[in-house]
Amino acid sequence: MTTTDGLEDLLRELAPQVLGVVIRRYGDFDRAEDAVQEALIAATTHWRRNGIPENPRGWLLQTAGRKLTDIHRSEQARRRRESSATLDDVPEVSDTEDSLKLLFLCCHPALTPASAVALTLRAVGGLTTAEIARAFLVPEATMAQRISRAKQTLAGETFGMPSDDDRAQRLLAVLKVLYLMFNEGYASTAGADLVRVDLATEAIRLTRMLATAVPGDGEVTGVLALMLLTDARRPARTGPMGELVPLIEQDRSLWNRDQIAEGVVLVTRAMAHGVVGEYELQASIAAVHDTASSWEETDWRQILSLYELLAKVVDSPVVTLNRAVAAAMVHGPAAGLELLEPLDEQLKASYRLDAVRGHLYEMLGDGDRAADHFRRAARRTTSLPEQRYLAGKAASRRR
Repeated sequence: MTTTDGLEDLLRELAPQVLGVVIRRYGDFDRAEDAVQEALIAATTHWRRNGIPENPRGWLLQTAGRKLTDIHRSEQARRRRESSATLDDVPEVSDTEDSLKLLFLCCHPALTPASAVALTLRAVGGLTTAEIARAFLVPEATMAQRISRAKQTLAGETFGMPSDDDRAQRLLAVLKVLYLMFNEGYASTAGADLVRVDLATEAIRLTRMLATAVPGDGEVTGVLALMLLTDARRPARTGPMGELVPLIEQDRSLWNRDQIAEGVVLVTRAMAHGVVGEYELQASIAAVHDTASSWEETDWRQILSLYELLAKVVDSPVVTLNRAVAAAMVHGPAAGLELLEPLDEQLKASYRLDAVRGHLYEMLGDGDRAADHFRRAARRTTSLPEQRYLAGKAASRRR
């Protein structure tokens, strides 16, 4: 037995490994997930009292096996499993391989992005339903229903890596889910907190695991680089009271230089793979920002060129929005405002279009129009720190 230092981190690391084995053995995602969750609860109580066993993974496997056997017995299932067989009969497969299979299963194209994120956090990330519900500001019962529906959707799906034909498409879904998870942690879309460190950190951990498993994929490397380069700025993004600090005002001495160095190495490696994808280009843009000594010293021409390349790879109004800011820095605010004109219909429900217009009118010296757009943006965002920031910008631009 060992001490219980780092117990929560250990359980979070072991959860997807154990779940992968149990799903592979019993072939039932829903019941396997319930059994593993019960085993984790039992471990929390038992290990705190008696210490962590020498083989914690084996302990969880045996306990989950017994829990699943009890579930089968209570439901008068045909097949009955002996808990003693749990370890002996499971073929040896690496922990990373099982976790990777589980990640691909949770990111199945049949699931909505919101459901895939929730299921990934629960099954692969090891977060409880209550933790996920708090992160997304919904009642625990609502999140439990969302996860339950996701598991029902996956009923009958094979636990394993997708076929070669399906893998490329599924990998894109995995990257999208991981990046959505990271963004929700780095720039929360609702609530009182601007940053949710646990979500961002978990997204980076899972992406590292994926990058280790598929080291030759430029987009996987690009996503990891993008997360690291973006997360490096996190210490400077909020002030003492949790208020938003925009990039132009951030104290760059607070940025995480180790993450920046790693991100630059990764994006350089990714760009050398040949065909350049969406995430590699986004990571390259983040690298230009992170390696500039100040806002004024930023190479905006290079950033604009990268956004123009990105616009050819992915047709997204968000890319156009960011490209408009870069164009304004290179050619003046009028050029940026012109690029925004086609976005009124595509982004009519988003506060970001008004926020960018406010910024560009502010650059143009039109304080009244800037204030109008900042006020509209403040009314539309559901993030309290962003509301306060945008309302403050509007107030400062009044006559």
